[in-house]
Amino acid sequence: MKRNHRNLDAWKQAVSLVETIYRVTVTFPRDEQFGITSQLRRAAVSVPANIAEGFARNGSKELLHFLGIAAGSLSELDTLIELSIRVGYLNNTGELREQVDEVSG
Repeated sequence: MKRNHRNLDAWKQAVSLVETIYRVTVTFPRDEQFGITSQLRRAAVSVPANIAEGFARNGSKELLHFLGIAAGSLSELDTLIELSIRVGYLNNTGELREQVDEVSG
């Protein structure tokens, strides 16, 4: 039977995080569309995409490589969330922070 990344809890959690990021960035200023909004979305999408790609590869070394990329994107996302809070684009981020922690866990 073929392995399927859709069965991975980490992938499912990461996809949910992407949904949340898209939902919260809708309220960001229009002039940030190609700035922090785009960066947040790209970093978020990178996490489940790299989990899926690593899982599809032919060995644990490649899987670990892509999981490392996913972890880096998650750290980038966490930093961008913090910056968004500091400049006043995000508030009440408890659920979002919990999701980031859950995916990184």
